[in-house]
Amino acid sequence: MTPKTSTAAGPDTATALTLDDRVTGALVGAAVGDALGGPVEGWPPEQIAERHGGRVTGVVGPWYGDDWRTARPIAPYHKGDGHVTDDTLMTHALVRVYEAVRDHLDAYAVADHLVPDLMSRPRWIPELEAEALPLQRIFLAEKWIVTRLHYGHADPREAGTGNIVNCGAAMYMAPVGLVNAARPEAAYAEALDVAGAHQSSYGREAAGVLAAAVAAACAPGATPASVVETCLALAKDGTRTAIEAVCEVAVRHQDFESALGPLRAAVAPFDTVGPHYRDPSLGARRPSRLHAIEELPIALGMLLVGGGDYRRTVLGAVNYGRDCDSIATMGGAIAGALHGEGAVPGAWAKTVADASRLDLHAPARALAEVAREVFVRDTARRRTQDAAFAELAGPR
Repeated sequence: MTPKTSTAAGPDTATALTLDDRVTGALVGAAVGDALGGPVEGWPPEQIAERHGGRVTGVVGPWYGDDWRTARPIAPYHKGDGHVTDDTLMTHALVRVYEAVRDHLDAYAVADHLVPDLMSRPRWIPELEAEALPLQRIFLAEKWIVTRLHYGHADPREAGTGNIVNCGAAMYMAPVGLVNAARPEAAYAEALDVAGAHQSSYGREAAGVLAAAVAAACAPGATPASVVETCLALAKDGTRTAIEAVCEVAVRHQDFESALGPLRAAVAPFDTVGPHYRDPSLGARRPSRLHAIEELPIALGMLLVGGGDYRRTVLGAVNYGRDCDSIATMGGAIAGALHGEGAVPGAWAKTVADASRLDLHAPARALAEVAREVFVRDTARRRTQDAAFAELAGPR
């Protein structure tokens, strides 16, 4: 697979992007993508277009309008109107873990910090329009973390075994890629350890590859093609094959409208959920070395289709439907890391921040500070290792 190289470098062409630019672009970009995709999550592209009189081009209201409190299967969540979902809640929770630890994370950090954060401190939950514990909003696959680690006292590195295999871990792994900016191999390894507390099989693998994609996107001179090439170099088993299959199709398209059907067809052999997202197949979300989550390959495919442009990448993800809030979260994080905060439409970001009652910039500022501290520690560790190895190796 030879991904096309975008000729549109994005808004960062004139000046080099700083770490702060890329961290902010990734985290704000992920939250905005999440909010845009939330109200159409679970629906196919045809029904999305019918419901909205065409493709979604920005923030839209709830699928069931004013009946969102009682309409099934969405109730009681107010999806739409700029509200972020659990993807962003989990991403910000992981940032808070980095703030507490101020170093690289592992599965034990999930047990020691993420689990207490989810179950002990009420926060504003946009979709509930109320203060509540994050645990009361997150999906069952994320509640599993609390069940296994707090109540089951499982080994953190093995706690993810037995959980349903989905995108639940991958959807919030962007912070791992940002702390390991421009070091995708390190991001991949760290995310695999962190995600061991949550997922197994291709769900855990996708978490590692998503973190690597964000780290690769932070490298100066990175392109959509270089991000995909990094993912293909690191990904294993069905995850790698699915990314390759989707991206081979994506490079033939320059607009998401023509790509919607072909990308779905390309990922379908690897996706266990099946053709009807709300009526999963019998083999859905079971461990396998041959399969992959749908969301990550599609996010990378839309990144190529959109030439790395944030708006085109995210709108392609949103209008793809199915688990499109998570697809847009991932695509938004990667495109935001590539081109910085300036790539994210300011009107969208303001609408999402205001509607969700969240400061979207505060987590970015905090994580950028942590990333700098971690880099200093990593540099010192490397110097210690270099000195030790030089002494061990002796004169040549």
